[in-house]
Amino acid sequence: MSEQQPDAFDEIVDAQTDRDPDLAVIEAGSRTLRTQAGVPQSDAVPARPADPEVDKALREVERDLATRWGETKLEPSVSRITALMDVLGEPQRAYPSIHITGTNGKTSTARMIEALLGAFELRTGRYTSPHVQSITERISLDGAPIEAERFVETYNDIKPYVEMVDASQEFRLSFFEVLTGMAYAAFADAPVDAAVVEVGMGGSWDATNVIDATVAVVTPIDLDHTDRLGSTPAEIAAEKAGVIKEGATVILAQQPVDAAQVMLKKAVEVDATVAREGMEFGVVSREVAVGGQLLTLRGLGGEYGQIFLPLYGAHQAHNAAVALAAVEAFFGVGAEQARVLDVDTIRKAFASVASPGRLEVVRRSPTVVLDAAHNPAGARASADGITESFGFSRLIGVVGTSADKDVRGLLEAFEPIFAEIVVTQNSTPRAMDADELAALAVEVFGDERVVVEPRLDDALEAAITLAEEESEFAGAGVLVTGSVITVGEARLLLGRG
Repeated sequence: MSEQQPDAFDEIVDAQTDRDPDLAVIEAGSRTLRTQAGVPQSDAVPARPADPEVDKALREVERDLATRWGETKLEPSVSRITALMDVLGEPQRAYPSIHITGTNGKTSTARMIEALLGAFELRTGRYTSPHVQSITERISLDGAPIEAERFVETYNDIKPYVEMVDASQEFRLSFFEVLTGMAYAAFADAPVDAAVVEVGMGGSWDATNVIDATVAVVTPIDLDHTDRLGSTPAEIAAEKAGVIKEGATVILAQQPVDAAQVMLKKAVEVDATVAREGMEFGVVSREVAVGGQLLTLRGLGGEYGQIFLPLYGAHQAHNAAVALAAVEAFFGVGAEQARVLDVDTIRKAFASVASPGRLEVVRRSPTVVLDAAHNPAGARASADGITESFGFSRLIGVVGTSADKDVRGLLEAFEPIFAEIVVTQNSTPRAMDADELAALAVEVFGDERVVVEPRLDDALEAAITLAEEESEFAGAGVLVTGSVITVGEARLLLGRG
């Protein structure tokens, strides 16, 4: 810290004499740490292009992509994406990569890794999915979504090669495969110093798995996509372990025992080095702070204290520990060097992190929070984060889910914290019908706590009205959750896109 910062800290504490002393110190810590941060990561949810011609061109690309297999229709193979990489000249080999798999926390962890690498003056490319509102969010350069013009240009550049591969394969390239090709091409064209790549689903046969990442990250594994990946954590881990390449370093978040055993076995088979959360790295301490939390993290090279993370929930603290270890491994810390990275740079990076749709506050009075939890594990983490970080006297849930998820498990995770639930549905064909969702909700919550509003705008209005019934100062809130799509559409309706 600079010499002026302790004085600023003391001034803030002194100014808070009418508050609980511990809370005053925590707030002072978060505020002084925030002043050290660089420019926060962009909101990462761009609006439609202002230029009508660019918007028209982007819509044409979106329509073209929509004619391909969607992300839920899969043929487990990397043959098509391999063929595309071949005709494009292997762009994915033009830069080192960090590859991220797991069930929950992948996108937030990717954003943190991106921020850390950027703080150390590396040019980054990040590929994540699904998007919250705009398809351009999926491909980022230097911490910001690729501009619409560049997205269109990239698509048009690779389109002839995509059509060439389509003609030679049994099945056309899918929506996700084309986007993956676009991302790898855009990163090579930039060019980037490092790519941060999140799998779409699984690992072994995921379209992203044509990279040979020097660092493989495995966020917590739980049950999701069980019809495609397996019905136990061990079966799911066997598929996700496909991202672990020979000689790589594996950053392993806390896992179910059977999943961890599968990952460790794969690492031994390919002579990969493993760093385990709770053993080689982890969260030393955390405190709730205004606008997020204050952390002390133990990395591969040593301890990093006084880190302000502007995200809520214990799960985000664990994501931060994983991200830090991944970046240390990328720089050779731990295996090749026994040292810590510059702590001020680490603090600056974490203080700049944003993760839209992850316990994101988008309105006050009443407070409306968005969270993209879509499976029971994610819902439990969301519920814990809400309980810890928000002092709601009464919480109204707005829930719209996909039909192919463990909806009952998700509802049961939220039941203890929702006073009432407004069930709805988003605009996609995958959405569970509101009446079907209501029937399940009644079984979990009881008839008196369930409101049905098939239109999302009506559902938001109903929930806000219910929250306002306790009066402006009563502390009621609204949590919108159940699907990334539901959260993205709610974000637009609430004027955040």
